[in-house]
Amino acid sequence: MIARELVERVKANTTIDWTVRENVRAHLRVLVKRILRKYGYPPDLQEKATETVLEQAALLSSEWAVV
Repeated sequence: MIARELVERVKANTTIDWTVRENVRAHLRVLVKRILRKYGYPPDLQEKATETVLEQAALLSSEWAVV
């Protein structure tokens, strides 16, 4: 459930240049952390999980633009 919600929310909130705009990346980090907290993700692991989600989003965002 966490992964599904993360993908939906991150995909809906990315813009064309989100990887270079720090304000968009900051918004996405906040969004990811809120979702992790919502599902009781351990606080000490949230920072690493957030960075992992953003790295994966950067890799997948080129595919999202095509769909």
